[in-house]
Amino acid sequence: MSTPAADVNSITEFRPYLNAIIHSWLKIMTALGYTLVPLFFVLDIFVIPKEHSDLLPRFAIYRAIVTAFIIAQSIVIHRTKPSNYSFIHGYVFTVSVSMVIVMMTRDLGGFNAPYYAGLNLVIIAANMLMPWHAKHSAINGLLTVGMYVLVNSFFGGPFTWNILINNLYFLFGTVIIVAAINFVKHNLIKKEFQGRQELRLARDALWGEMEIAKRIQTALLPPDHGISGYEIAAVMVPADEVGGDYYDILDFGDKKWITIGDVSGHGVESGLIMMMTQTSVKSMVSNDPMASPAAVLSHVNTVLKENISRLGADRYMTISALSLNGKTMVVAGKHQDIFIYRKKSRHIETVHTHGAWIGILDDITDFLTDQEVALDVGDIILLFTDGITEAENKEGDMFGEERLNDKLNEYANLPVKEIMNNILRDVTVFQERQADDITLLIIKKI
Repeated sequence: MSTPAADVNSITEFRPYLNAIIHSWLKIMTALGYTLVPLFFVLDIFVIPKEHSDLLPRFAIYRAIVTAFIIAQSIVIHRTKPSNYSFIHGYVFTVSVSMVIVMMTRDLGGFNAPYYAGLNLVIIAANMLMPWHAKHSAINGLLTVGMYVLVNSFFGGPFTWNILINNLYFLFGTVIIVAAINFVKHNLIKKEFQGRQELRLARDALWGEMEIAKRIQTALLPPDHGISGYEIAAVMVPADEVGGDYYDILDFGDKKWITIGDVSGHGVESGLIMMMTQTSVKSMVSNDPMASPAAVLSHVNTVLKENISRLGADRYMTISALSLNGKTMVVAGKHQDIFIYRKKSRHIETVHTHGAWIGILDDITDFLTDQEVALDVGDIILLFTDGITEAENKEGDMFGEERLNDKLNEYANLPVKEIMNNILRDVTVFQERQADDITLLIIKKI
């Protein structure tokens, strides 16, 4: 059942949940009241017999008074919050409108007056709109009928019994129908609430597990305090709770390792593959720190291909592995191009990566080659994932490698932490929303 204007998403108990719905529907019911009550005066003009046309001014006063009362009631409802007593407004509304119609029937002769039909409309409108318990529908409807009988018994004119019986038959029939409908409606509201509770519990459990996964992934990220001979700043910003980007920094004395990669897609499955990759790389270089980047990636592909097959996942990964040894950098693997800011010449050199994606072929040894690149003191290496270069603004333009290249050149004289923060800030400001994981590493030879 819809609940217009009711903020019930965070309510965890049924009674406040029901009160919020009732309070919202009271706003609609009173709006209908102060709109339709005066509008029905047009009907009075055409329906009232000519011999009673002198009653029109009186009926106009009746309608004006109750309209003003409903407007005041509507203001009170809008300025108050839902409570256990919100339903009382439903009774107040019904009594005020019903009393006007009862007074009209009395003025038109009592039980014989056809205006009793308006009471049916009040019973239906009030009780069909109000999502309260069936007992309230029954009491509310009987209260309207009771007012009709009491006022016209004492103050109404002569009447015909068969007309009275006919009128009461339809009035009581209306009360029974709306009570039955509200019985079903109230049970549906309760079931809806229970369904919301179950969804909330499932959501909380899921987000709890996602938070654990996020903390595990964050804990596995290496510190960016640097490694001997280099200053490093690194950041990873997942698009979801768990990201598919990957980087690692390993120091084995004479040989340092930097790896960066991007699993296709993002989310839990990609994050799991990312952690598998990290474990596999660490295991390989720990056992043989002097292995070449190509050999490491070949081993990682063998392990990852088998694990992805076991998962039944349709994933692959771009990855580059860099080994830093004295004045050289050796790189292998297919990932984003690597930018190197040359301190001496103050220009940026692009190292194009070559190889094959991880997790598609059983053996990629033949596709992997090691590239050796010289490094001098002050040179800055920039590694990134496509979450940066493919970030889009509201016009659909991408941040792009050229803009990233310019940013590195602009900030190259700053400390590595500030270079990273400035580029990340520029990307964040540029993009309309983050659609992919973002990873950025700044490595400066010292």
